Amino acid sequence: MSKRALMLVGDFVEDYEAMVPYQMLQLVGCAVDVVSPGKKSGENVKTAIHDFCGDQTYSEKPGHLFAITADFDAIDIATVAAQYDALVIPGGRAPEFLRLEEKILNLVRAFASAKRPIAAICHGPQILTAAGVVRGVRGICYPAVRPEWELAGGIWGGVNENCTNAVVDQHFVTAPAWPAHPTWMRELFTMLGIAGFGK
Repeated sequence: MSKRALMLVGDFVEDYEAMVPYQMLQLVGCAVDVVSPGKKSGENVKTAIHDFCGDQTYSEKPGHLFAITADFDAIDIATVAAQYDALVIPGGRAPEFLRLEEKILNLVRAFASAKRPIAAICHGPQILTAAGVVRGVRGICYPAVRPEWELAGGIWGGVNENCTNAVVDQHFVTAPAWPAHPTWMRELFTMLGIAGFGK
């Protein structure tokens, strides 16, 4: 039976962190529903491309349009964790405003309570910290988000020099940025029991 994943996005989600995992999950036969507050199936969000160009922090450039494939308003928090095998939270600018939506936080809490795999990358863990689900969890995120992770009671797992590592703890798999896609996705596939992607 094919797996199903739910992906949370919003305007100016990081381009690679939405598009690449979306396609990788489909590649291994996983159905992915992409949702965003205030958006319906067939609508789009705008993405942003984050990269390093010699400045103190990342630059932000316009990306692409990324399609919404399911209606956010139709999600039933009481049953969402039973309907999906995993929750995927990309980074970018979107998490800083998505975490203000109470339904988003309750959705994350539902997955955490059910111990369903939750994969978050870059700024995506901002949603996890706002939902209050990372206390005692070892994980990583974009290094500038580390203070939030630790203030929420999370344990910092350490980011390698090239930001290519991922950390697994309980049902969480976290990563610092899009260079970690191969490791991050492989760990999620392992959690989901998708054949051929074990360690």
